[in-house]
Amino acid sequence: MTRLLGSVDPADPCFVAAVLTIIFNPLFWNVVARWEQKTRKLSRALGSPYLGCYALGGSILLLNVLRSHCFTQAMLSQPTMDSLQDPMAHWLGLVLLGAGSVLVLSSFFALGFTGTFQGDYFGILKEARVTSFPFNILDNPMYWGSTANYLGWAIVHASPAGLLLTVVVAISYAVATLYEEPFTAEIYRQKACQSRKGS
Repeated sequence: MTRLLGSVDPADPCFVAAVLTIIFNPLFWNVVARWEQKTRKLSRALGSPYLGCYALGGSILLLNVLRSHCFTQAMLSQPTMDSLQDPMAHWLGLVLLGAGSVLVLSSFFALGFTGTFQGDYFGILKEARVTSFPFNILDNPMYWGSTANYLGWAIVHASPAGLLLTVVVAISYAVATLYEEPFTAEIYRQKACQSRKGS
């Protein structure tokens, strides 16, 4: 770990930009979603909760493109690690990229656009909480799939900066789940109670 940290310049502007975008993204979508859930101002401004959710989802996608760009630029601006520059490490990185992509894409197909991009905060709920693949094997598979993608990308580039940034990604997602999980569990508990009362 000391060797890894010694290979990274945390004051490099590209590295700082990557850290800021990694931390900002989940903070942004959680703050906006909670604000919407409490005020419904975005839905009212755009005329419907679906349009509000699509607007937030589009913003999140653009921010994720920016985050990935900053992550890549941070890796390219810093030295590589000799121990990761071998075929086995490269293949491991590719496997992680593949597994991460499967988790992200299958999560998206299971949830749909509104389920993926905070639709529950807009009052757009599914009939029940999704428990099919990949949610039956892992909690928050989209977050951990995204983390696996960043880890794979860092290993493919033999980048100690990328490895350190992946730790920041994992921590930022772990913190996000502390806010999101209780809310999601509660709204589907309430929905189930209302369904039982109505039947």
